[in-house]
Amino acid sequence: MDITNLKLENLKENLRNIKSAIIAFSGGVDSTFLLKVAHDILEDKIISVTAASSTYPKRELEEAKKYAKSIGVRHIIIQSEELDIKGYKENPVGRCYYCKKELFSKLKKIAEENNVAYILDGANLDDTKDFRPGMKAAEELGILSPLKEAELTKEDIRNLSKKMGLPTWNKPSFACLSSRFPYGNEINIQKLKMVEDAEQFLLDLGFKQVRVRHHNEIARIEVDPEERYKFFNVNLMDKIGKKLKEIGFTYVTLDMLGYKTGSMNAVLKNSK
Repeated sequence: MDITNLKLENLKENLRNIKSAIIAFSGGVDSTFLLKVAHDILEDKIISVTAASSTYPKRELEEAKKYAKSIGVRHIIIQSEELDIKGYKENPVGRCYYCKKELFSKLKKIAEENNVAYILDGANLDDTKDFRPGMKAAEELGILSPLKEAELTKEDIRNLSKKMGLPTWNKPSFACLSSRFPYGNEINIQKLKMVEDAEQFLLDLGFKQVRVRHHNEIARIEVDPEERYKFFNVNLMDKIGKKLKEIGFTYVTLDMLGYKTGSMNAVLKNSK
């Protein structure tokens, strides 16, 4: 048995010991994989919960609904408006801590109401290598991260998802829309809508991995490094520039290095 399959078996064994659980389900690569494996083992002892909010694109919510329905798992959708959380909209360095603490607190109430013993999230081993203040909230509230515990990396999860035929095996990584703003820049619904509309426009044009970073009046577009060549098309540049100005940006720029996860954390590393 190779190392990846050994990790999968360890995950399955850990899930069998859990008996019942609520899974924080975003519809992304990690939580979809966890939901599938857990549902196969624990069946109706698993409940998936998705939080709808202004920081979570509608397309992601619809995909989460569709997948949960396709495997027959119970799916609860809650409202979780992060902008109402004290200290969140000011966008401090620890922003994700406030968000996750509120989310996991709501999941704990649902767990109590349904007599469910554990709450699981989709954090994987790679998440420990980046700045993730939300993981502190998970630890404080006793949330389990079985993918991380089984030492499964993002690559492991994608490979196993492909073997299992999951639609998310090659889905681009996604983070909440609040991650598009430099720390200290205030977040509001209008700005979030600008980012969502701009990213949806680029996705509709065929780009796979997209981030539109919101630097006040400036949009900084990040695409997969392998897709940067597309911007050598003058007509495409004009089309994108015009659309993003219609959305509300004054200036439209392209990041020369392309998309990189956690790019907004570069200022934290540079300040050390």
